[in-house]
Amino acid sequence: MTATADTATELCTRYEQVTTAMVNDVLRSKGLIDQTLPHTIVPLRECMRVAGFAFTIAGRPNRDGHNDMPERAAMLEAITPGTVCVWATDGDDESAQWGEVMTMAAIRQGCRGAVIDGGIRDTDKVLAQDFPVFGRYRTSNGMMGRFAITGWQEPIEIGGVHVRPGDLIFADVDGVIVVPGDLAQDVLVEAEQIARSEVEIKDMVSGGASPGEVVARGGYF
Repeated sequence: MTATADTATELCTRYEQVTTAMVNDVLRSKGLIDQTLPHTIVPLRECMRVAGFAFTIAGRPNRDGHNDMPERAAMLEAITPGTVCVWATDGDDESAQWGEVMTMAAIRQGCRGAVIDGGIRDTDKVLAQDFPVFGRYRTSNGMMGRFAITGWQEPIEIGGVHVRPGDLIFADVDGVIVVPGDLAQDVLVEAEQIARSEVEIKDMVSGGASPGEVVARGGYF
């Protein structure tokens, strides 16, 4: 693993020690208020959390009989270590873009997790692999005959939020947030400061300080 890869892994690990709420507050302070993916995208298990660099995938509903299996294989082989797959589906609400075997293939490529603006199937077998997956719904419907990949590693949009390859994706029980890649380090440092400050604030509240006293001493709610 290169030094650059080591640094990226450390960055992702540190993100996973804070929360999306803290990161959201930092982004808001920088005027970035549209970085949260739709609240309908939720973890398969509430305890799931993941940070990684966006590997973007796009697709759309398609019933013309096209077999996109070669495209799926090429997409999976293009996944690089340290990434989170982020799948834009053009509003599909019928098929599952993620399942057991795709999870196995992504793990083999060094992928850290997946965010699907669509469906998941083989849920029990995905969960058994201890791989963080966030999605909108579950269904037994596969993509074949219903949906087709249209591209990967190009800018996508989900719920009005723009995601570029290499943006930092961070997801936990409160949802999924997108940090512009060039701000990832600075945002993390400020989020870690918020985490330290919140320890002090909670100590004030536990110690009996009133809300007014907490605010007067620099705290917040």
